[in-house]
Order: sequence, then C-alpha cells, then structure tokens
Amino acid sequence: MSVLDTKNLSPRLLSFITAVIIATANSLLSLLLHQNWYIPFVVFGVTFIFIYWLYYYTLQRFIYRKIKIIYKFIYQTKATKKEEFFYENILPQKSIEEVSQDVQKWATQRKDEIEMLQANELFRKEFLMNLAHELRTPIFAVQGYVDTLLGGALEDEEVNRKFLTNASKSIDRLVRLVDDLDEISKLESGKIPLIQESFVIQDLIKDVYEELSLKAKERDVQLSFKKGTERPIIVTADKQKIKQVLVNLVENALKYGNDKGNVIAGSYEMDDKHIYIEISDDGPGIAEEHLGRIFERFYRADRSRARAIGGTGLGLAIVKHIIEAHGQTVNVRSKPGVGSSFGFTLDKAK
Repeated sequence: MSVLDTKNLSPRLLSFITAVIIATANSLLSLLLHQNWYIPFVVFGVTFIFIYWLYYYTLQRFIYRKIKIIYKFIYQTKATKKEEFFYENILPQKSIEEVSQDVQKWATQRKDEIEMLQANELFRKEFLMNLAHELRTPIFAVQGYVDTLLGGALEDEEVNRKFLTNASKSIDRLVRLVDDLDEISKLESGKIPLIQESFVIQDLIKDVYEELSLKAKERDVQLSFKKGTERPIIVTADKQKIKQVLVNLVENALKYGNDKGNVIAGSYEMDDKHIYIEISDDGPGIAEEHLGRIFERFYRADRSRARAIGGTGLGLAIVKHIIEAHGQTVNVRSKPGVGSSFGFTLDKAK
C-alpha cells in the first residue's frame, strides 16, 4: 500500500506529510538566504514541529470533533466514560472515506426503517378499515332486526321469531369475529403456551374430516388422503392448535371449492426432522396477484363471494400465527381453474 494513499490518511500522517513539505520548502529558502550550513536544519526542525502540531491539533480538535458529533447522532447513544475514551482514541483514526461509508450505511438503514414504517402504516389503515367493515355488517343487521321488531313486528308471530333468529346469527358472527381477533392477539403476544406432544398426523386429519363430514355432504365433496401418504407419520406439536389449523384449512376448501369436488390431504417426509402437510382442493383457485397477501387479516381474494359465504376473514391469519408459533412455515400454491393447496411444516417426532 502506498504511503501517499489518500484514502487511508490518518490525521497524524497527513500532518506529518504537510509539515515535511512546508519545512523542506522553508529550509531550502533559508539556504538561499543564509550560507551557514546549520541554518536550514534549524529552520526545518522549527517549521516541522510548528506545522505538524498546528495541523494535527486542527484536524483532531476541529474536524474530528464534528465527526464525533455525527457518530453520536447516528448511533443515538450517550457515551459512558469508557466509551468517551474509545471516541477520543479510536474514532479519530478513521479516515474521512470510512466515516462517509458509515454515514451512508446509517442513511440506508434509516431509509429501510422509513419504508417499513410506511408499509406498516398502510397495513394498519387497511386493517382498521376492514375491521370496521366486518364489525359494521353484523351490527347493522342486528340493529335493523331490533328496530323492526320494536317498530311493531314484535307482535307479528309470523316474523318475530324469524327476525330474532336472524339477529342471533349476526350476534354469533360478531362473537366469532371478536374471538378470532382475541386468538390472534394472544398468539402474537405469546400468551398462549404451546403444549408439545407426539401424535399421528393422519389420525388428526381423520378426526377433522369426521367433524366436517356433514358440511362436506351438503356440497357432495369427497374428503380423502392422497395415495401413497396413508402411512402413519408421528409429529411433535401442540395437537389442539394443529387441529385448529386443519379445521380452518379444510373449512376453507369446503367453502370456496366446487360442489361435488374433492379435498385431499397429504403428508410427506421432507427430511429426517420435518414433515410437510398439505390440504388441496380442485376449486376455482386463486389468482397469482393475491397469493402474497392471502394470509393477511381480512384479506379476501374474491370479496363478493366471501361476503356471501360468510366467515370472519381471519382463518388463514390464525393458521399462519399458529404455524409460526411452532417455528415452522406455511405456504400456498394455487392456479385459477385448477385449485389451491395450503401446506405447512411440522417437526418429526424423534
């Protein structure tokens, strides 16, 4: 590395080089004015010492004082006595280029943070808007039925029970919505502990199929296992939470799949430690532009159909939170006209 490499000049070296140049020039000038041989050496020595300390003091106390202010600003920390010693003795050794790189790195980090905050703010606004809409629908329905009953329909035996039944259904939907929101909040905060146990994943899927058999029968949907994946596989996880995941995924397949369609479950050994479970349907599928957001709260790929079918719009968000609470991953594959497949990983029992 060259001594005059300007990219790595320290204040001490810069002061030394400057002092040598000026002292040499002064000594040569004094040689022309005085014939005594020792005069140039004296001029060189005095000039070198004066210029060196002048430049070094200026760089240390002025320029790097400003640099230290920049460091305190970008790191937003108040230094202890030991850190002050570090600032005094270590930071001044950095070149201007190194300081510039640190500032650019800091600026990039701030830019990323600002973009993340903007994205979070957009998500918050959209979430509140969707939440207000989801709450408004059952509340307005209940309000309409109650107002009609109070307006005189309560005395009409042909409609009063029907209106009360419909109002009760809207209240049930409102309760489910609040329960699902509470579930997500607890999952996010870690307030719901995971009870790990070993169980056969195919047996759990069979239990879910049995619970939802009536809903499947209503739409003439066949619930089955993918051929070649029937062999029992033991996993380790919170059994009740994973059952909730499977119920949500199978219910979604029944809601959004085709009549007389199929829902197929498959379990695959990925490696010695992980199992991949997938729930597939042969329904209308999901367009590609929706796949990246399908696990967001209240996000609906087909809003008009989703409203008609019902549900809180939080099922897939709960699935994602439960799986991530296990330290695992969840994904979706889909193609319009072909169907959708939702899959997640679990730890294989040791």
